[in-house]
Amino acid sequence: MIRLYNARILSMENGCTLYDGEIWVDEDKISYAGPAVSDNDISGKGISFDRSINCEGNVLMPGFKDAHTHSPMTGMRSYADDMPLWDWLSTKIFPLEAKLTAEDMYEFTKLAVLEYVSGGITAVFDMYMNPDEVSRACEEMGIRYVGCCDINKFGPSLSEVERRFKVLNKNNGFSSYFIGFHAEYTCTRELLESISEIAHKYSSPVFTHNSETKKEVDECIERHGMTPTQLFESMDMFKYGGGGYHCVYFSDEDIEIFKAHDLTVVTNPGSNTKLASGIAPISKYLNNGIRVAIGTDGPSSNNCLDMFREMFLVTGLAKLHDMDAAAVVPAEVLKMATVNGSACMNLKDCDTLSVGKKADIIMIDLHQPNMQPLNNIVDNIVYSGSKTNVKMTMVNGKILYEDGKYNVGMDPEEIYAKANELINKYRE
Repeated sequence: MIRLYNARILSMENGCTLYDGEIWVDEDKISYAGPAVSDNDISGKGISFDRSINCEGNVLMPGFKDAHTHSPMTGMRSYADDMPLWDWLSTKIFPLEAKLTAEDMYEFTKLAVLEYVSGGITAVFDMYMNPDEVSRACEEMGIRYVGCCDINKFGPSLSEVERRFKVLNKNNGFSSYFIGFHAEYTCTRELLESISEIAHKYSSPVFTHNSETKKEVDECIERHGMTPTQLFESMDMFKYGGGGYHCVYFSDEDIEIFKAHDLTVVTNPGSNTKLASGIAPISKYLNNGIRVAIGTDGPSSNNCLDMFREMFLVTGLAKLHDMDAAAVVPAEVLKMATVNGSACMNLKDCDTLSVGKKADIIMIDLHQPNMQPLNNIVDNIVYSGSKTNVKMTMVNGKILYEDGKYNVGMDPEEIYAKANELINKYRE
C-alpha cells in the first residue's frame, strides 16, 4: 500500500472544494480518502505501508483526461506549421502519414506517453491509424487508452473496424474502443450509413471531428442540405451517445441535437487557435446543459500535449468570444479536464478521488512561484499552472512520473533518439 499524507485534496466529488487530508492506495484502487490519520491510529490497526509520501501541502487531484488526441503525430511536431487546416492536411500531413508503418506509430506513441505523464495526463482518447500499436505502447507504459476509429473513404475496411472494436475492448481497464470516423468531408454518405449500422450492432457511442471549420460546415450543407451534426442525426448515428471533436461552428439545431442525445463536445482550443479555425462557443454549450471535455488534439496541429495550456485557452478564448471576463470560470474548466473527460471516455472509475475508485492521481506542486500566494488554488491551477507543477503522476496505483523521473519501463533518451531517427528518414 502507498500512503499519500499531509496533502490538500481536490477530489472533484463535489465541485472544486479542497480539504486537508490523506489518501491510501491499495494495489490499483483508493482504499481511504479523508482527514489525516495519526500514526498511532495506523499502527494500532496493524496497517503497514510499502511507501509513505509526505505531500508537503501539495494538491492531490484526479489525473487529466485528454479527450481528443492523435498520439503518433508527435513525429510530425513542428514538421508543418502556419497553414490552414485543409492545406496542412492535404499537402503535408496526409502524404507523410501514408509512409508511416505500424511500428513507426508505436515508437511515436511512446514519445507521446512521456509527454502525457509528465503533464499529469492519465488517460487519452486517441484517434489514429493502427490503433493496435498505439494501444500497445500505452499499455506497456502504463497509461489508459481509449481508442476511436478513424475510418474514411481511404480505409480501413468495415470488417477491420469491427475487428478493432472486438479486439481493443479488452476489459482490462487499460484499453477500450469506440466506433467513430474521421469526418463528414472524408467519408461518403454510404460509408457513414454503414458506420451507423455498426454502431447500432455493437451499441457503441460514435465520435468524429465535427464542424471544426466554417468551410467544413458550408460544404456539408452544399452536399447534403444540412450541417454535419444534422446529417449524422438523420442517420440515427447517436442512438447510443458519443459526441464531436472541435464543434466550433454549431447552429442552434446542432446544439439541440447534442442536448437531446446527451452528447459531449470535446473542445481543442490550442489546435483551433494555431490553425485559425475559430473559437468554440463554450458558454453557449454550458448554458444549454451540454457536457464539455477538453482535448489537446495532435502534437502536429497543436504542437504540444499540454492540458494546462488547453485549460487556460478554454477560459481565455471564451472570455474573448463572449466579451465577458466572467465567462467559463476555472472550476468549470477543471471539471471539463477531469470529470467530464472521464464521462465521455466511459472511464467511470477514474473520475474522482473517492474510495473504491481507480488510483489515477496527480500531485500539483504548490512550492513554486507561479502557484503562490495561495489566494485561490483552483484559479492558480487553471490560470497560472503549467506542466512544471506536476510533481507526480500515478495510474492504476503505479507511479509513472515523479520529480522529473519516469518509471515507464523504458529509457526516455532511447525513445527520443528513435523518434528523431524515424522522422529524419522520412524527411530525406
